[in-house]
Amino acid sequence: MPPASIASAACRALAVLGLAAIASIALAVQAPRGEAVAQAAHFPSADGHTELVGYLFAPSGPGPHPAIVLLHGRGGPYSGNVNAGCTLVAPGHVSPCNAGTLSRRHEMWGEYWAARGYVALLVDSFGPRGRAHGYGRFTHDDPDRDAVDERSVRPLDAEGALAWLAARPDVRPERVMLQGWSNGASTALNTMMRQAEGASADKGRRFRAALVFYPGCGPKALLSRRVAADAPVWVFLGAADEEVSPTVCADVLGRASGGPVVVTTYPGATHDFDDPGTARQSEPANREAKADAMARAGTLLDDVGR
Repeated sequence: MPPASIASAACRALAVLGLAAIASIALAVQAPRGEAVAQAAHFPSADGHTELVGYLFAPSGPGPHPAIVLLHGRGGPYSGNVNAGCTLVAPGHVSPCNAGTLSRRHEMWGEYWAARGYVALLVDSFGPRGRAHGYGRFTHDDPDRDAVDERSVRPLDAEGALAWLAARPDVRPERVMLQGWSNGASTALNTMMRQAEGASADKGRRFRAALVFYPGCGPKALLSRRVAADAPVWVFLGAADEEVSPTVCADVLGRASGGPVVVTTYPGATHDFDDPGTARQSEPANREAKADAMARAGTLLDDVGR
């Protein structure tokens, strides 16, 4: 049915059904989602006591496929239009934060990987711990964030996601990758350091590579300023980042061992440069950085572990 017909039908239905039907009709007329629709999944963190929520983007075909774990930043995985009122996200608990309200960036990357033949799992570290609202800018010293710390808590979530994916029949367990943004990028670096040190919860499983977007690299963000990795790590920084220091990251990661750890810094690009929203993409440097990073990401990982 053409969009105009849908809108007309919705108006007539509202007149008959009243306000109780508004929510369901709004869903009927919203813009269609991308080809890969996220499905909620539940699995244990490697911390041994937290049941995590994740959102699975699956490619077509039976597989087995390579896979990638996606780690959100300090704002959480959900759209800023809905997450202010969110707390707990868990089985049996109704929340406006769910598979249908993921942020545009996370949905974009999930669909990107599914289109390339990867099983992508976006891990929600905040909702299962009653913090689905996420955190605003410059809140790193908020003591409430200790429960979702990127050094001691979230790496165990990444390791739990790795174990869960590796056990799936549609996943190639020897080709599971990692990607993170901001706070999730720092988590990704810490996860790779734990792996290199032999400190992972399951030493029989490992991430084969990591993509790290604008991490914090200060002493409160990383397990150590002596970064070591046992698999390739590609880091993407914005030279005009207003939240974390690209200079500090370039210095710390430039001295990393193993890996290799490869740093790309985009001139003029800001924090969140790959966010597809108008606010970030109105900046030409962000558009260029986003296009380059997305063009390179798939090719980089496609060549790992073949």
